[in-house]
Amino acid sequence: MNKVILVGNLTRDPELTETPSGVAVCRFSIAVSRDYANAEGNRDVDFFNITVWRGRAENCGKYLKKGNKVAIVGSIQTRSYEDKDGIKRNVTDIVANEVEFLTPKGSQSEDGETIISSGERQRPQLEAIDDNQLPF
Repeated sequence: MNKVILVGNLTRDPELTETPSGVAVCRFSIAVSRDYANAEGNRDVDFFNITVWRGRAENCGKYLKKGNKVAIVGSIQTRSYEDKDGIKRNVTDIVANEVEFLTPKGSQSEDGETIISSGERQRPQLEAIDDNQLPF
């Protein structure tokens, strides 16, 4: 079984491209903090390259940006290539099957209010729903 689950923050803006046949592919990296502190009392961070395909790739390219927190479910893939100097390089990627956006659309304060760019707080607006429209 090859399955990995990661929660971390994007270290750079995602790069959305297409293959020559027109399939969307999005690449980004995330930083994931370890659960324990090192000898100096600091928590080390691991960096993972993420690859996302097709419609999910388009959504990642459109809605994610550096610093966003995401949850990734996918598999580990390794590949090798020869660089311009003829040296063989090995690369490990996480190919994401699921990407959960954990950073809200607008950053939220501790009390659940949305903070808009001016720093002003805005309460979430709720819509009234007719009880007859409920499916239960």
